[in-house]
Amino acid sequence: MIQFQESEEEPDFSQEDHLTSSSQPLHQCIATLVCHTASYISSLTLAGKRLYTGSNDGVVRLWNANTLETLAEASSNGDVITGERGGGGAVKSLVILADKLFTAHQDHKIRVWKINDVVEEDVGGKKYMHLATMPTISDRFAKCLMPKNQVEIRRHKKASWVHHVDAVSGLALSRDGTLLYSVSWDRTLKIWRTTDFKCLESFTNAHDDAINAVALSENGDIYTGSSDQRIKVWRKNINEENVKKKRKHSLVAILSEHNSGINALALSGTNGSLLHSGGSDGSILVWERDDGGDIVVVGMLRGHTESVLCLAVVSDILCSGSADKTVRLWKCSAKDYSCLAMLEGHLGPVKCLTGAFRDSRKADEASYHIYSGGLDSQVKVWQVLVPA
Repeated sequence: MIQFQESEEEPDFSQEDHLTSSSQPLHQCIATLVCHTASYISSLTLAGKRLYTGSNDGVVRLWNANTLETLAEASSNGDVITGERGGGGAVKSLVILADKLFTAHQDHKIRVWKINDVVEEDVGGKKYMHLATMPTISDRFAKCLMPKNQVEIRRHKKASWVHHVDAVSGLALSRDGTLLYSVSWDRTLKIWRTTDFKCLESFTNAHDDAINAVALSENGDIYTGSSDQRIKVWRKNINEENVKKKRKHSLVAILSEHNSGINALALSGTNGSLLHSGGSDGSILVWERDDGGDIVVVGMLRGHTESVLCLAVVSDILCSGSADKTVRLWKCSAKDYSCLAMLEGHLGPVKCLTGAFRDSRKADEASYHIYSGGLDSQVKVWQVLVPA
């Protein structure tokens, strides 16, 4: 069900509850998607005209981002985008690679879906076919035969190193699309090959507590954020000795400036030069490499009164969602940390964010659509106009 706050014409931003200064961004909720009435929204991603929403009941729905019409959802037949037979638990993360959709689930698994008949002008004609569940049966079988492939996951319990044994909390793709990185509450970071879905590498006890977020920079550095209050930086090895020992990636830095658990990560700037991290204390830290190559804190964004649960970068704007039920928009700069706007309207914590730059009717302003999903079972669509 869709609840429109305004008509499809240019929104009227003259209401008293919006910023009216010509130098300030103007914002308005233009629609509310009530799409998962019995469950909360746990993940969002946007690909062209396609908006995907994932919920804690294991269902993923597809929407036309322009018309906000539902194009596919879970059912016993027809277009199905969901866990096996509706299972899988909460959809924690969604990523798209060409004609494949990867979904990370509460049930410790990653599912792969084939997007058939991809025609951008006819998004309603797509069909979704379940391709694989990771780790695949062949991968599991190959590893379980040898004792050396078993790792201790908790006292007196072992499992193959290709398995996640707790919720898969985040996914990220390498720039060339050949590798998929997954993190989990089981404290591991895993690297998968996207062609055959084989697990290539796993870091057991990569953190001391649950890993909640993963982000990849354009130079290939991998950032993982954890409830242990640390961010770790990983890099693909070029060292010949490590390559011979089959160590494809290694830990290169530990960032320990947070005073609370880290729930979200996002990169912005040229080649991902700025790292943003959201903590359970409501703060957002901004990181940048100094002249010596070390990653240091260059700013702190304060405004949220409860945990920061999600971050997303849309063009030159950083969006943050919080347990305080608000979305805040920030300048994406190491020199300007100002809060541009606060979006209010959710009735529960804001769990996930995505967005896109939109063509504006005016040359002196930039237009954005921001999508926010919350524990109130709603996805809100915001239009934000930023004066040039």
